[in-house]
Amino acid sequence: MKIVIISLLALAAAVIAKPEEQYTDRYDNTNVEEILSNKRMRTSYIKCVLQKGPCTKEGNELKSHIKEALRTDCGKCTEVQKKWIKRVFEYLINCEPEYWKQLVEKYDTNNEYSKKHEEDLKKVKVVQCYE
Repeated sequence: MKIVIISLLALAAAVIAKPEEQYTDRYDNTNVEEILSNKRMRTSYIKCVLQKGPCTKEGNELKSHIKEALRTDCGKCTEVQKKWIKRVFEYLINCEPEYWKQLVEKYDTNNEYSKKHEEDLKKVKVVQCYE
């Protein structure tokens, strides 16, 4: 289960990157939907990223890449990572708006980059939210 949690963190911001390369693809096979559907795992990830709960080494690395991923629309992400980061943002915006607000306040204080995600992803007609 720890590996699953670590994997979502890595996918969300695709940790361990070299400046001119894509982020590592070692987490591309992570089942992000399984993580989103499990409240305990989902909350653990969110609290780590918000610095309100414990993190793994990978979680700490993730936090150092979140701003860049927001600013560049995950420019260093693989195509799989882009798909999953979109799903995570979609989920947070539509299903966990308070957590999304906290993430924006922490990592995009001027709402420069997150606003685009909100505009695009609030248009989604069918969103699978979990309890």
